Amino acid sequence: MPRRPVARGRTARTNVAGSNRRLLIGRLLMVIALLVAGTKLVQVQGVQANALSAKAEQQRITKDVIPADRGSIMDRNENVLAFSSEARQLYATPRRMTRTLEEAHAKDPTEPTAVQYKQEIARFIARTVPGEFTEKAVMDVLMSDDKFTYFGPEIEPAQAKKITGKFPQIGAEYRATREYPAGNLAANVIGAANWRMDDRKVEGQIGLEAAMDKALGGTNGVKLSDTAMGSSLVIPGTERELKPAVPGSDVQLTIDSDVQFMVQRGLADYARRANARSASAVVLDAKTGEVYALANDKTFDPGGPWNDNIGNPAVTTPYEPGSVNKVITAAGAIENGIVKPETVMQVPGKIEVADRTVGDAWPHGTIPLTFTGVLGKSSNVGTLDVAQRLGPDEWYELATKFGLGKRTGIGLPGESAGALPAREDWSGSTFANLPIGQGLSMTVLQMAGMYQAIANDGVRVPPRIIDAKIRPDGTRVPTRQPEGVRVVKPQTAETVKNMLRAVVQDGPGSRDDGTGKDAALEGYQISGKTGTAQQIDPACKCYSQSKYWITFAGMVPADDPRFVVGLMLDQPHGSPEAESAAPLFHEIAAYLTQRFQIPLSKKEAPFQVLQAD
Repeated sequence: MPRRPVARGRTARTNVAGSNRRLLIGRLLMVIALLVAGTKLVQVQGVQANALSAKAEQQRITKDVIPADRGSIMDRNENVLAFSSEARQLYATPRRMTRTLEEAHAKDPTEPTAVQYKQEIARFIARTVPGEFTEKAVMDVLMSDDKFTYFGPEIEPAQAKKITGKFPQIGAEYRATREYPAGNLAANVIGAANWRMDDRKVEGQIGLEAAMDKALGGTNGVKLSDTAMGSSLVIPGTERELKPAVPGSDVQLTIDSDVQFMVQRGLADYARRANARSASAVVLDAKTGEVYALANDKTFDPGGPWNDNIGNPAVTTPYEPGSVNKVITAAGAIENGIVKPETVMQVPGKIEVADRTVGDAWPHGTIPLTFTGVLGKSSNVGTLDVAQRLGPDEWYELATKFGLGKRTGIGLPGESAGALPAREDWSGSTFANLPIGQGLSMTVLQMAGMYQAIANDGVRVPPRIIDAKIRPDGTRVPTRQPEGVRVVKPQTAETVKNMLRAVVQDGPGSRDDGTGKDAALEGYQISGKTGTAQQIDPACKCYSQSKYWITFAGMVPADDPRFVVGLMLDQPHGSPEAESAAPLFHEIAAYLTQRFQIPLSKKEAPFQVLQAD
């Protein structure tokens, strides 16, 4: 049976057509791919060329900060109290180090293992910086799985160079450290600064270091350096400066380091013997208001670690001053001709003011005190009698001239204005408290400023502690001298100053003894005023009968004032020193006269009658 012919021609034509379609599709896909590649090429070489070039440049170039040198802080005699120095902080990449060392050992077994090599590093660092690192401590860091870690304390640049030169796997990063060569001397004034990693500079944290940070800190610069391809390692010799760093200015204070040291140490010792909760002191130049010393009994080490005593209560913490505030009434009465120093007043044991009855610190019937005696014996009753005659409006105006109720503007952080009740807020009994130093508050700096006005012929010069800024080029920019405030006439100031000599008078009998006779200094006339102020008892919200502020403000020498000293003890108790701050004034005044070779007074202070016959 004949076979049917096979239709080979049709199949062949089908296969040829399929091949043509596949070829066409392949060519089309190739054209599309070429178009995509071409478009990308145009985009890369044209549109993105600059961006990609910049990115590549960034990978080859490192931009880094040039830390600005921080200015120093020095005292009035150019003794440096704070300065910056260089240091280095070691760092490592333990995980990467382990991987690299293990790979090297696997390729060449003669190479040390990761553990062996890390032990070499640890031993070398411990030997290079003895006392700061132990071999175990370094090994604990290097054997960790951290990607990156800083370790150990900051060390000297020379030590870091020795370590990184021998072991490049260890890095050393620049640090600036703040040094305080005098330790805690004036620490509550100077404050402290430390390295801030984010800003790559030393920044002030507290005290004048913070308040003067802009002047001290300067401005960081910028540098560029080339790095090896695929690495962050800087190619030596490729560093160049893009913007130079601008060093900070030095700051010179009016503080005298020797005076500060004596006052700070003497105050702390006296406060301890008086069992006081706290104490503060200030020494001012009687004519210029410059601060020679400003101290608190508790302080801190600015080099760290810091404790809770980083504040500066001498300017931040007001208190009720007590009888030192009687100088306002005395000045007002003399200024307005209400009484004279020798005017004899019949002073009863108590006085009624509005709904208040106020007595003296010692019981007595009616006694004949001179107005000088009212001040010298610190009679509350006599003071309030004169204050009533002066009048509340005149008293208030004078108190504001003395600087109460407003900051001195000294420029120290956190300065308090104290509290002087606004005249319109007074009740009938307010004026029973204010003239005797209760119901208002001030800082020890404000208190000293009041007596500086009397010592300076009636002109109060706001205190200052920053003498000048010294720019990096050596240009000295003095701090503007504050304008003085005329408080009373020169004759009034002279009279009150002479009356205040009676406070330290050691009379032939107790009736003519002043309350501050322990402040007297042989060979020198001294003027001053004691103060005792009751504190509020939280339990009854009334004045306590056992908790006090003890104060003293005085000038040396009284016949030609050179210095004014203000002192405050908070809640002293249980010792002779708790009764008065006058002995501490004596110690400070004795030192000042010797330190500055102040001539002896030409004559002794004349005897003043405090209680008439």
